[in-house]
Amino acid sequence: MYAAERQQLLVQRARRDGRIDVSEISAELDVAPETIRRDLSALERRGLVRRVYGGAIAVERLDFEPGVAQRDQTHAAEKDRIARAALDLLPDRGTVLLDAGTTTGRLASLLPPERELVVVTNSLPVATTLAARGNIELHLLGGRVRPTTLAAVESWALQVLDGLTVDVAFLGTNGFSADKGCTTPDPAESAVKSAMVRAARNRVLLADHSKYGNDLFSRFARIADLDVIVTDDALNPAAVEELSANGTSVVTA
Repeated sequence: MYAAERQQLLVQRARRDGRIDVSEISAELDVAPETIRRDLSALERRGLVRRVYGGAIAVERLDFEPGVAQRDQTHAAEKDRIARAALDLLPDRGTVLLDAGTTTGRLASLLPPERELVVVTNSLPVATTLAARGNIELHLLGGRVRPTTLAAVESWALQVLDGLTVDVAFLGTNGFSADKGCTTPDPAESAVKSAMVRAARNRVLLADHSKYGNDLFSRFARIADLDVIVTDDALNPAAVEELSANGTSVVTA
């Protein structure tokens, strides 16, 4: 078995079982434990697993949040396709809310230079991307900045959002499912996301397939609260059907 095949198997096993035990999997695959440890280290650098004593745990099964740099490397090609597909949902002119997240960050970098838009965001990376754009009127929400996501949260952000009405909000999430909706580990960030949902006439979720079925601590929206979900074509067709049953349009890129 080649290293790439072995690492793919390790990711699949971690997602299925929740964890990988080095001793068990090395015996099963008839390779040295050190080989498995090197594989897991490589997968951790790609943001696919989290190393723990004796093995690793799938990132998707954890309620901790990887940092922005680590998340940005995970499913990067899928996120690029999702961001490009989301361009079709932009207004020609008007107001746009961009939530914090690596996929929304990609969308920010793709905003067409010929469109005059008012953009509101709680994301420091998004604000940095757009600050010098002449066609963008940028508004940065204030509040406490979470180091993990570089997102502004809590009362300052919530008070401003309570008085806004925007044309479309592009939202990120840590997990989503037909049953539990959109969820995130942190209640403060969840509250800001909920306020964004309430402030928008149209609500668009940008989420790659790996986040489906991951139900985390705090829900900020039900699937029925969303107008569109933009995901990638690796999402199981049964999941697409479950999501669409809530009356939400699902776009696969």
